[in-house]
Amino acid sequence: MFDLTYMILIGAIALVSWLVSSRLKSKFEYYSKVSLRNGMSGAEIAEKMLHDHGIFDVKVISTPGRLTDHYNPMDKTVNLSEAVYNQRNAAAAAVAAHEVGHAVQHAQAYSWLTMRSKMVPVVNISSSMSQWLIMGGLVLGLASKSPIGFYVAVAGLILMAIATSFSFITLPVEYDASNRALAWLKNKNMVSQQEYAGAEDSLKWAARTYVVAALGALASLLYWAFQILGSRD
Repeated sequence: MFDLTYMILIGAIALVSWLVSSRLKSKFEYYSKVSLRNGMSGAEIAEKMLHDHGIFDVKVISTPGRLTDHYNPMDKTVNLSEAVYNQRNAAAAAVAAHEVGHAVQHAQAYSWLTMRSKMVPVVNISSSMSQWLIMGGLVLGLASKSPIGFYVAVAGLILMAIATSFSFITLPVEYDASNRALAWLKNKNMVSQQEYAGAEDSLKWAARTYVVAALGALASLLYWAFQILGSRD
């Protein structure tokens, strides 16, 4: 079922993902040593950015782990990892402002975020089922020579396509949040030129992790599409 081409593809994607992730971690470590001249923590940065945008119903809370920062639109919380929440450096400022960028998107009904949020329930199902349907359909087709296997595999392919589109819809959401964060940091004179450069570089590498994930999802989708449609011949 898994030929050499697929193994090479998955291996290449995993390698690039690891390289980008490692680079992101090293960047975060480096810019964590660039202290903010204003002495504000990530939590304080987040709260100020929220208030500057007229948002007072979103809470900033600390969450366990490393690089676990996220915005939860369900309960309106900006969740900052312990390091970001407490530390006072360029990396913490960048991450905190980025997550608030998502809260601003939510408050302003940013179209890409709205679309992404609506897709979450479907993607949660499609992500877990697509691979099983594809492999099960291909095995069924080979074993029984029945067209039912083909249709099962196509159903799995459709679910995988939905998950892949979700990965690409995530890209403008993430880039826009970073742009909002950087614009606010600069316009409000929250950081020095050196601190801004660190924040910008940190967010640039964070965004690349989403690009790699999206391209990886697309490559996997195309591979399985060729396998399924090719088996029809």
